[in-house]
Amino acid sequence: MSFSIEKDKGYAVPVARIGVIGGGQLGLMLARAAQRLGCSCVILDPLADSPAGLAAGQQIVGGYSDPARVRELAESCDIITFELEDLDVEPLLELEKEGMAIQPAPQVLATVQDKLTQKTFLRDAGIPTSDFIETPQPDAQVFADFGYPLVQKARRGGYDGRGVSVMKTAADYEKNLPVASLIEKFVEAEKEISVLVARNPDGECKAYPVVEMVFVEGQNVLDVLLAPARIDDSIAMQAQQLGIKTVEALEGVGIFGVEMFLTKEGVLLVNEVAPRTHNSGHQSIEANVTDQFEQHVRAILNMPLGETEQLSPAAMVNLLGEPGFEGRPVIRGVHEVLAIAGVSVHLYGKAVTKPYRKMGHVTVLDKDIQTALDKVEQVKQAFAIEGEHRL
Repeated sequence: MSFSIEKDKGYAVPVARIGVIGGGQLGLMLARAAQRLGCSCVILDPLADSPAGLAAGQQIVGGYSDPARVRELAESCDIITFELEDLDVEPLLELEKEGMAIQPAPQVLATVQDKLTQKTFLRDAGIPTSDFIETPQPDAQVFADFGYPLVQKARRGGYDGRGVSVMKTAADYEKNLPVASLIEKFVEAEKEISVLVARNPDGECKAYPVVEMVFVEGQNVLDVLLAPARIDDSIAMQAQQLGIKTVEALEGVGIFGVEMFLTKEGVLLVNEVAPRTHNSGHQSIEANVTDQFEQHVRAILNMPLGETEQLSPAAMVNLLGEPGFEGRPVIRGVHEVLAIAGVSVHLYGKAVTKPYRKMGHVTVLDKDIQTALDKVEQVKQAFAIEGEHRL
C-alpha cells in the first residue's frame, strides 16, 4: 500500500507523518529534509536522544525489530521508511498486510538485506555482477576450488567493512568469517563508483550523476568521494542506465545507492544495492538541485521527483573516529577547516566515538575537482575526532 500526496489537494501541516526506523545520521538528515517539505518524523531507535530523534523532536525508544515498538511507530504515522536494512522484516510484512504504507516495501528490503538473496536476484534479473557461490559455512576446500583471490561476505549484518573478508591467497583463509555467507570473485577494479537512483510509486525514476569512491585502506569504509566521477561520459551514462535498470527490476520506491565496479576492461558490475539514502550521496546537500534526503521523501510520498543536476563539482570526506580512542568525542581542527573556501561541515551529534565510526562529513565545492580534492586533503590533515578515553 502506498501513501500519496495528491495533486491540487490541500493538506494541513504536517503534510505527512513519516516513521523512520533508525536514529543515526541518515535519519537525522532525512528528518531535516522532511521538515522542509512540511512533514514531521517520528524516530524509532534503541538509543534515547539519538541524532535523528533530537532533530525530529519525536522518538520511540526501542529496538528496530521489536514488534510492539514498530507497531507503536506505525500507529503514530502515515508511512514508514528506514535508514538501515539490518532489521526484521516480519513486523513490517504484518503491518503491510493490515494496510500500513511502508516504502521501500518490506519484500524489497528482504531481497536486499540478505547478500546472497540480493546477488541471486541481480544475476537472475540480468544485472551484471561478479561470479559467486553460497557458502553455508566456511570450507577451505570449497574456497580453494572456487579460486583465489575472493571476497567472503556474511549474508546478514555487514556494513562499513564489517561482515566482509578479502582473501588474496589460500594463506588468507584464516581470516574467514564463521557465519553463513557467500564468496565472490575479487574484482580488479579500475574505480569503485556509485549511482543514486530514486523511484516513486508511479514509476517515475531519476538517476544522479555518477560519483567515485575511495575507501579507507583495510577498513572498507568510504573515505573520500568525488562528484562527478572521473570517468568517460559514455561510461557514466551506462552506469546511470544500469542503476535505473537495477531499481526498476526491484520495483523499489525511495532512493537507492547502487554501488558498482568499473573493471580495468571497462565493464560495469553491480557490487551491492542499499535500499535507503546512502553515504555516496551526502554531497548532494550542497552540490545538487535536489539532495538525496528530500528526494527520498518525495519518492516515498509519490511526489514529483526533484531535478538531480549537479550544480558544482564536489569532494566529500567522511569524518571518522580516530583509531585508539573511544568515548565522548573530542573534536580538533574545526577553525582550520571552516577557514577553507567552499567547505561545509556536518557533525552528526553522536555521543560516543569509536575507531572508524562515522561521526560527520565535510563537503568541499570548487569549480575544479582536483582543487576540491586538494582541499579535502587539507581537511583530513586538520580535522580529528578523538575520544576522552585512549584504548
